[in-house]
Amino acid sequence: MATKKIVKKVKKALKPVLKKKAAPAGKKAVARKTQRYACAVCGLVVSVDRVQGVAQANKLICCGKVVKKK
Repeated sequence: MATKKIVKKVKKALKPVLKKKAAPAGKKAVARKTQRYACAVCGLVVSVDRVQGVAQANKLICCGKVVKKK
């Protein structure tokens, strides 16, 4: 009997929450083109979302060799 009362209270408390609709997204997410690099020796794959700084700094080294763009 006590559990029925608790269930009724919980349902009553959740009623306003369940009726709310999700707010529409303001701006759509812009898909960014990521750069993917793969090591030929071990198979490690690296995804680069954003490059900052010096242009020559984007050379990745793994297993003693430069990682090639996939």
